Amino acid sequence: MSSTSSNIWPGVIRRYSEHLPITDATPVITLHEGNTPLVPAPGFVEAIGGKFSLYLKCEGLNPTCSFKDRGMTLAVSKAKERGAEIVICASTGNTSASAAAYAARAKMRCIVLLPHGKIALGKLAQALMYGATTVAIEGNFDQALQIVRELGETGKVEVVNSINPVRIEGQKTAAFEICDALGDAPDFHFLPVGNAGNITAYWRGYREYQAAGKSDTLPRMCGWQAAGAAPIVDGHPIASPNTVATAIRIGNPASWQGAREAADQSEGFIDKVTDEEILHAYKLLARTEGIFVEPACAAPLAGLIKAVQRDQIPEGSLIAATMTGHGLKDPDTAIGSAGFHPHVVPAERDAVLKVLGL
Repeated sequence: MSSTSSNIWPGVIRRYSEHLPITDATPVITLHEGNTPLVPAPGFVEAIGGKFSLYLKCEGLNPTCSFKDRGMTLAVSKAKERGAEIVICASTGNTSASAAAYAARAKMRCIVLLPHGKIALGKLAQALMYGATTVAIEGNFDQALQIVRELGETGKVEVVNSINPVRIEGQKTAAFEICDALGDAPDFHFLPVGNAGNITAYWRGYREYQAAGKSDTLPRMCGWQAAGAAPIVDGHPIASPNTVATAIRIGNPASWQGAREAADQSEGFIDKVTDEEILHAYKLLARTEGIFVEPACAAPLAGLIKAVQRDQIPEGSLIAATMTGHGLKDPDTAIGSAGFHPHVVPAERDAVLKVLGL
């Protein structure tokens, strides 16, 4: 049977056009992002002693393996519409990969600023392969973003970080997909918080879908930062943020106010977990569910463990959690924390049997 274009997922702009700031003049630059699976995780829930349903929004299955593609399709499309020829971003990794890919798709030049030595190699490899001009600064993400803001003011480049409002517009489509899949919003939504654009975007999406009559309820938004990079929780910017979860190693979030509003308006909260707790949840998810995510994704799962211990989750609740990026984004952390190493033996059957204890 031959397939037709009507059978192909069109990407988030075409699928949710009525909810997005586009016109007939907007060129749609898409890699057919979105439509990521919502995967039940009963094994993880059982392992942590929960009595609720957990669904994981696996955003690592977007084209560049992170949720950033939802916002980037819109940011690059609108930049193209305005006649921009160069896009620029600061990044801890995922944004750079996404910006570079969509710029390549749009036949535009991409410039990315990265904190030198503090980016996971899987993400750096993507930016380089997509052809971005990659500049590593001797500083952190927040310093890189300040430089990008200043360059954006020259009018020579289009900034595609989440300070660009259409990024948030694109990212809110994940909330639409969750409601479409579940038939309504979940009771709670857990997600990592770094630059805080995602929690801002999801809350906007849930509210807009309810206002449009496409869902009935709203979730409590529960954001989780890493303890070494928790400016929102601690109440002040962090000059030198530090965490194994590089995607949320941010000391002064661009969407700080939006994150606070999402938590407060939804009667949720933003809290923090340690790197030790993050790595525990990171490995537990892989071994109970066969789902491999980047460390930042494990922050909300570590937070869920903490919430269960605090008896904050009513029995029978429906919980969604955003898994922002694929585990192969950061292979070094996975190898270093797995706790296992290959057994090296002679190429003989008996040697293998001995290792296996058979």
